[in-house]
Amino acid sequence: QVQLVESGGGSVQAGGSLRLSCAASGYFYNSACMSWFRQAPGREREGVAAIYTGGGSPYYADSVKGRFTISQDNAKNTVHLQMSNLKPEDTAMYLCAIGRWCNSPLNRYAYNNWGQGTQVTVSS
Repeated sequence: QVQLVESGGGSVQAGGSLRLSCAASGYFYNSACMSWFRQAPGREREGVAAIYTGGGSPYYADSVKGRFTISQDNAKNTVHLQMSNLKPEDTAMYLCAIGRWCNSPLNRYAYNNWGQGTQVTVSS
């Protein structure tokens, strides 16, 4: 059974930083596409960043390039999302997803396995 557990959310002021983590189990982690999505109330779920754990360059949405960094800790089957220079528009529930390939890494329909999410709130 695939399980994804997110952690690290919280409340910060604009310009601040947070580090999210997603621990995966029940999946062949070493060759998988792990991604972060976010969803604000009344808005569609959007892809933020993704990484193929078998190697290669990460993927980022234009809205977070230069501010967010996705990284992996293979020893812990965990992916991190370092978020810097946070803006109020980054406020959302952040969810982790895992899939077999990174063919459409920021497309929510490419994933069947999701975590429960962790809330990020950025105040101005």
